[in-house]
Amino acid sequence: MAKFLFLQHALEAMEKRNIPDDWVIRTIEVRDWIEVDAQHPGRMRSFRAIPEFGGKVLRAVHWSDGPNIVILTTYPDRGRPGVTGT
Repeated sequence: MAKFLFLQHALEAMEKRNIPDDWVIRTIEVRDWIEVDAQHPGRMRSFRAIPEFGGKVLRAVHWSDGPNIVILTTYPDRGRPGVTGT
């Protein structure tokens, strides 16, 4: 089972935006879609509409490090419309 490692930047972003860690983990584990970060090919961007977040789409930037998943940052994706019923 993967262990999630939140970098300080992610923790600060989550605190500032009131994003619980379980939303971030859910976004990575049960994402609506995923894409490679064009500027950093080793990083992934996972997206998920979060009902508890008013249906806003949460973006989590992360990568694998062996069995672990390192989370760089997370924030509402302003370029994506919210999806309801997900």
